[in-house]
Amino acid sequence: MTINRDRLWHWLPRILAIVGIFFLSIFALDVFGEHNNALEIAVGLFMHLIPSYILLAVTLLAWRYGVTGGLLFIGLGLLSVAFFKTYEHPLTLLTISVPPMIVGLLFIYDEMRTKPTTS
Repeated sequence: MTINRDRLWHWLPRILAIVGIFFLSIFALDVFGEHNNALEIAVGLFMHLIPSYILLAVTLLAWRYGVTGGLLFIGLGLLSVAFFKTYEHPLTLLTISVPPMIVGLLFIYDEMRTKPTTS
């Protein structure tokens, strides 16, 4: 079974973005550990999932506009470094901030690879 490289480069950033969103969404499940009523759980779950909603919106944008979405992914990765201070812990930096940057670079690479150059 051979893998078409063009298809691999096309689908790799999209799959990694979706996996990253699911990974980040797992952290929202801690809201169920607290003893709250249903409304507090719903509000807490919504609040904890805001980063996932943002990443989902950027993924949908990047699906159509690779360079723009890729730059947004890189910007979100850099924003998470500054906002969450992930630079203080290397493992946190590698699991939270670096993956969006890599996905952004992959979206940009895929877009640049598939678009014809104008001379």
